[in-house]
Amino acid sequence: MHLAVARGRFQAMLDGALYLPKSWDADRERCREADIPDAVVYRPKSRIALELLARAEVNGWSFDGLTFDEGYGGKPDFLRKLDGAGARWVGEVPSTFSCRPRGSPRAMSAAAAFARPDVKRRRAKAFRLVQQTGPDAVWQAKAVDVTPGDDPRPMHRLIVARNRETGEVKYFVTNAAKSVGLRRLLEVGFTRWHVEHVFRVAKTEIGLTHFEGRSYVSLKRHLALCLVMMAFVALHAERLRGGKPGGDAGAGVPGTGVGVPAVSGSASRHAGN
Repeated sequence: MHLAVARGRFQAMLDGALYLPKSWDADRERCREADIPDAVVYRPKSRIALELLARAEVNGWSFDGLTFDEGYGGKPDFLRKLDGAGARWVGEVPSTFSCRPRGSPRAMSAAAAFARPDVKRRRAKAFRLVQQTGPDAVWQAKAVDVTPGDDPRPMHRLIVARNRETGEVKYFVTNAAKSVGLRRLLEVGFTRWHVEHVFRVAKTEIGLTHFEGRSYVSLKRHLALCLVMMAFVALHAERLRGGKPGGDAGAGVPGTGVGVPAVSGSASRHAGN
């Protein structure tokens, strides 16, 4: 489990935690052989994610917007807790995500919400999104107001985005204010492209997945060393990039370049997505 930041060309892993599967938690003898303390038990990944966010806040970080894959977005309780914490987010959800569109007396899947005749007739808007690790992509998107839980008021927006070239379809849910446009929401949602690039670099260049030990303690040390190395690389790459002449727009951390616009409408101290 990892928490990463991406703003402009600055990308880094901020924190990480180990996940203990239920099968391991049920076999404490096996855990002791691997030096896993009895206090370390199974926790859902969504709970670990909330703990990482809370720890980041204690360490002085705040975020323009959060984004995550459907493994987290598909859990309404996780979304409610993000709302309760005052976070602004754009999360991917599965096509089966249950929600209740504005004016509908019953819940339905995300796919069904956009299959309704009145919504289907609405034209989607096209947005060209820039990728740092590949060619630009054009996504056709539209949104509807929905309620993910039992609240009678539509408090969120459900977004469907279709890749014009490949036909790939993605669904997102966001609690961003109505004043935030679709382009900005898609930019935040697809920031995961850059975060996943960070993970690829960590795994292939830093050796995050190259651990071959059998001890929980040594695995924790390996994780800590990888986080430190990624921070070193990110900060020095930013320093070297800052020394280049003009024409490098978009590079940098807050104050030195252009990043993904905030979904909350306000700037943050340690801004990131």
